[in-house]
Amino acid sequence: MASSPIRVGIAGYGNLGRGALAAIAQQPDMHLAGVFSRRAPASLALADPSVPVWSLDDAAAHRQDIDVLILCGGSKDDLPQQGPRLAQWFTTIDSYDTHARIPQYFDAVDRAAREHGTLSILAVGWDPGLFSINRLMGEAILPAGATYTFWGKGLSQGHSDAIRRVPGVAAGVQYTLPVPAAVERVRAGEQPQLSTRDKHTRECFVVLQAGADAAQVRQAIVTMPDYFADYDTTVHFIDADTLRREHAGMPHGGFVIRSGQSGAGDQQVMEYSLKLASNPGFTSSVLVAYARAAWRLKRAGETGARTVFDVAPGLLSPKSAADLRRELL
Repeated sequence: MASSPIRVGIAGYGNLGRGALAAIAQQPDMHLAGVFSRRAPASLALADPSVPVWSLDDAAAHRQDIDVLILCGGSKDDLPQQGPRLAQWFTTIDSYDTHARIPQYFDAVDRAAREHGTLSILAVGWDPGLFSINRLMGEAILPAGATYTFWGKGLSQGHSDAIRRVPGVAAGVQYTLPVPAAVERVRAGEQPQLSTRDKHTRECFVVLQAGADAAQVRQAIVTMPDYFADYDTTVHFIDADTLRREHAGMPHGGFVIRSGQSGAGDQQVMEYSLKLASNPGFTSSVLVAYARAAWRLKRAGETGARTVFDVAPGLLSPKSAADLRRELL
């Protein structure tokens, strides 16, 4: 354990930021050093009034106060700007989750981090993140086979954020649902060829702004690249009371399945699954664990961008390598 606590900051205080605050409190070697927000700092009432709240515009002035900064903005519009910008001044962690754009985002953050001598671990969470690791392990262990990832049923933070940014939308959430028949075929070892549309459907519940055209909003959602265009997407229009009453929770989960043959031709199926009562609560817990790894890598003199593929599991734990060998190996 570190001789003094790791000073962790949070940038953005929505669902993910609040989850990160709670997760930091569970860690024996971390201290919440401050919260950055785009809102007026005086408007944020934290449970611990001793924790400073700063304007995100003033982030650079507090670079000496933070060991690791957890970026809790959305992937569609926030992180593409905030990730490279904040990597100039801080060791950072984020949960960027637009899979198709991760390579470009990685390059942008990597350039900023290398130029300024910082370190960033990006696309951290459960998918991308923990599921990514399990996809890699499945392919490495069973090279003759196929990998399948199913999500849900669950509320997607990134996709919900995306629909809320559609003109005419006052509020909304999006659920991802696996297609049951596809799941059963994979678990049976069948190794079917499945398109994106074959594996999942998407269901949106939207509150319209006054005067908004429902048909235009539906069309904007179902044709949105990288989010909905490749799926059978259903859009339901509901009122704000129904949204609050029926869609306040944020459950999620899913599973990664590798179906393949080992060297002698035996059929093997590997499966990793998650069942989450709170998507942001779990995602923020993953971010906080990787914040420890980022702090250790930076202390070792490393710079640039990393993903979960580049981080040894032992770096996530507050326990020493000797303790891990004795207790968990």
